[in-house]
Amino acid sequence: MNPKKLGLAAALAVSVSTTAIAEEQVVNFYNWSDYISPEILDNFTKETGIKVNYDVYDSNEGLEAKLMAGGSGYDVVVPTGSFLERQVQAGIYAEIDRAQLNNYGNLDSVMLEKIARHDAGNKHNVPYAWGTIGLGYNVDMLKERLGDIPVNSLDIIFKPEVAAKLKDCGITLLDSPAEVVSIALNYLGLDPNSEKKSDLKRASELLKSVRDSYRKFDSSGYISGLANGDTCVALGYNGDVLQAQGRAEEAGQGVNVGYSIPTEGTLVWFDLLAIPSDAPHKAAAHQLIDYILKGESAASISNYAYYAVANKAAEPMVLEEVLNNPGIYPSDKVKANLFTQNAHSAKFDRLLTRTWSGIKTGR
Repeated sequence: MNPKKLGLAAALAVSVSTTAIAEEQVVNFYNWSDYISPEILDNFTKETGIKVNYDVYDSNEGLEAKLMAGGSGYDVVVPTGSFLERQVQAGIYAEIDRAQLNNYGNLDSVMLEKIARHDAGNKHNVPYAWGTIGLGYNVDMLKERLGDIPVNSLDIIFKPEVAAKLKDCGITLLDSPAEVVSIALNYLGLDPNSEKKSDLKRASELLKSVRDSYRKFDSSGYISGLANGDTCVALGYNGDVLQAQGRAEEAGQGVNVGYSIPTEGTLVWFDLLAIPSDAPHKAAAHQLIDYILKGESAASISNYAYYAVANKAAEPMVLEEVLNNPGIYPSDKVKANLFTQNAHSAKFDRLLTRTWSGIKTGR
């Protein structure tokens, strides 16, 4: 080869190598609010030299809108299973290269099998955390207004005559149409994954009948609302409610927060790590995911966010009060009464969005 060309080739090789190294010095992580210990990200940067740009969201719908628009710039995102299911079909995610994940073997094979219902072979995801949607409540406020009515029943938020007694102290529902409607359908004895217009109408009628007693629809602020004693009951994510419980205890203001999994059954969800197909830093994304798969990291997530993790290596390091909390790691009997959520068709999703808007406005 011509010496000049050889020199040019070498220079190009160095340039490509430098670009690859530069690419791995940053990773853009888009996650749910209050969902990871800052120490994990700090330690990841110290160990790898990769800076983490960390942003948060509070709804699957918001995440999906960004991803569907393309060019989000994010390298790692955390969709819930049913949303990932349809997003995979839309080609939004790159396949995970397990050869780059030394800690993949830490994952619970039983949980992986359940998650594979959303993503055949789990080609596009790695489990992050899982949990339930249930009732977070102010123990004293409910006792004062409801007496001995069971606090583990959805009657509290779905029966007009019961919910009306809580109007003054505040009822909050997740601003998540797919999840709330599926729970309402199940409460009515219908298929929680039904796409029948008649079933959706019945769920809508149920929610509208109680709408006047609801203070707000919110997917993150209810944590502080419960902790501060500004909300008496919230249909929310178990870890969020337990975070509120911890904050209330630390504040020492006498706010007593409880969490219950409804006896009527409720939704069990899986949040999954995924890499957008147009992610600018895929190598760094794999490094971050592999770091999160470490037993120490997964345990830290469970201890910080009060959610269960599908990581066998984490269990010895999960705090006893977390591992033994039935609101985080429920019994097999309770698990048997939980349901998963399937991805909706685009047609139904448009109808659901319109219906949800009507429910929120009471029209």
